Amino acid sequence: MLALTRFVVYTGCVLITNSSDVADFCQRASKTDFVTVDTEFVREKTYWPVLCLVQIATRQDAVAIDPLAKGIDLSPVFNLMTNQDVLKIFHSASQDLQIIFNASGELAEPVYDTQIAAMLSGYGDQPAYATLVQKIIGDTIDKRSQMTDWSRRPLTENQVEYAIGDVTHLINIYDKLSKELDQSGRTLWAHEEMGPLRNQGTYETDPFTVWRKVRLRRPTPRSLAILREIAAWREIKAQKQNIPRGWICRDEALAEIALNAPQHPDELERVRGINEKFAYGNNGNGILGAVKRGINLPEEECPIPDKGRPPQRGHENLVSLLQALLKLRSDENGVAAQLIANRKELDRIATESRPKVRAMSGWRNKIFGADALALKNGKIALTADGITVRVVRS
Repeated sequence: MLALTRFVVYTGCVLITNSSDVADFCQRASKTDFVTVDTEFVREKTYWPVLCLVQIATRQDAVAIDPLAKGIDLSPVFNLMTNQDVLKIFHSASQDLQIIFNASGELAEPVYDTQIAAMLSGYGDQPAYATLVQKIIGDTIDKRSQMTDWSRRPLTENQVEYAIGDVTHLINIYDKLSKELDQSGRTLWAHEEMGPLRNQGTYETDPFTVWRKVRLRRPTPRSLAILREIAAWREIKAQKQNIPRGWICRDEALAEIALNAPQHPDELERVRGINEKFAYGNNGNGILGAVKRGINLPEEECPIPDKGRPPQRGHENLVSLLQALLKLRSDENGVAAQLIANRKELDRIATESRPKVRAMSGWRNKIFGADALALKNGKIALTADGITVRVVRS
């Protein structure tokens, strides 16, 4: 472990609280093949997550860097995250990568997600970090600090030890999983599955798409147009003020506004969850302006309600057969079923002649997609052999 005097040293772990030591550590880390990375953050009172701790480990060093330390410069950390010569290894990477992107404006690259690797190696659907520690290393994680408030200072010894443990174990997990993927010939599969992590669009929020997360009763194109406008108004305002979107207006209120299209403050005030101060103030002006934009939008530019798919006779029975085949192929190949196909995709395979779903291409087609179509078309069948299910080909 590091022995620099400017570090705050706890038993078995190191907390960096100043810029000089950030630079020193990142300089050493930049000369390694890979680093393991994790972050701790809070966002209960903000729109943007507040980065509270960055944990990084190499085979030689393991540290926690305190972003909340006065005057600390994190640019060496962000430079390390974009260093093309150093692989950044995370577990369940998307949130950590989102935080790094928000803080630096740049993508971490190249990256590796051990959760995805584990799903391709027979460890189940979205295995937790603690699960991999137990199964691969044979150790257990002390979870006493799991729900801690990472924004409070000073950090305790237990907090820092817990945080650094999230990156030290990750080295052994990465070693094991990368070796297993190489031996099974699935390294390219993993690279393909981690592709979205390298796409900037994954971490950018378009305010005009968040309306899809709000549910409406019996939506019409016009109510959806209004919902899109008012949800975008709320999202932009929440981003600018850096407060949770629900603090401005809850989803339930947005849904009522979209369905009733109030055009005056007194009508807006009748919506449950909207008070007089909101309705007659700047927020009311903003949301009524968004309602008006939705009302005035040309009909052909309004979103089309998703009415779902009409039920088909025998459809559910076929999906049940496809689920059984998926489970069989998932177990045989040691790949998480969720990574191959989800329930909606099975529904499309069952009801469409040429389903455009993930299972119909690449490695998924080889282990499941081709047989799924064969099962649907009566070219193969499933049968029981004692307690074992197997495929019978005609």
